[in-house]
Amino acid sequence: MFQYKVVLCLLLCGFAVKAFAGPIVYDVTVNTSSISGTAGSLDFNFNPGPLVTQSADLQILSFASNGTLVSCAANIQGFCPTGDVSGTLPGTLTFDNGTGFNDYFDGFTFGSTLSFQVSLYGPALSSPGGATSGSTFAFSMFSNAAGTVPTLTSDTTDGFAFTVNVNLDGTTTVTNFSTETSVLASGSSVPEPGTLVLVGMGITIGLGSLPLRRCVRR
Repeated sequence: MFQYKVVLCLLLCGFAVKAFAGPIVYDVTVNTSSISGTAGSLDFNFNPGPLVTQSADLQILSFASNGTLVSCAANIQGFCPTGDVSGTLPGTLTFDNGTGFNDYFDGFTFGSTLSFQVSLYGPALSSPGGATSGSTFAFSMFSNAAGTVPTLTSDTTDGFAFTVNVNLDGTTTVTNFSTETSVLASGSSVPEPGTLVLVGMGITIGLGSLPLRRCVRR
């Protein structure tokens, strides 16, 4: 009976761990007050590495700003998305890493702030294995509509404000090149109530299976 309770406890705790699985979400806020009024552009891309890369997906959610987006039809490039990208800002953008270059570029007149969420999910994060390259999300801002003059970044090579790397073990790593940009893990990673209930049940059963004499002073 004792062994049965231990196994049940472990199973319940195992289910609780699985309940944590879900998108990895970052909240991004950029202070653009120093370039307010500038007619520039924004760039989002999510690309695989050069070797074998496991499938992954990414969404840009909850885009908000007191700046002004240029419609895709008016974009200097003639279109917003390139590769496996769907959606249009300020709505949801959805990327996958199925092609070598997946990019969303849009003209933008900067206001004093902008914000959005980056949500990463898919096999490369939930069940990693078999890959020899990760994937990388990058966000850039430019002070011209053509996207050739990076702004608010110390990255003079690529012009990225920040990147998020999807590592081979399913973790992610943020590299921030902009003192005006905040990238924080979202509170959405807090366990749901159902998860806490499962953990509590597992602990209760585990404690209940311990011999009583271990809890009594002699």
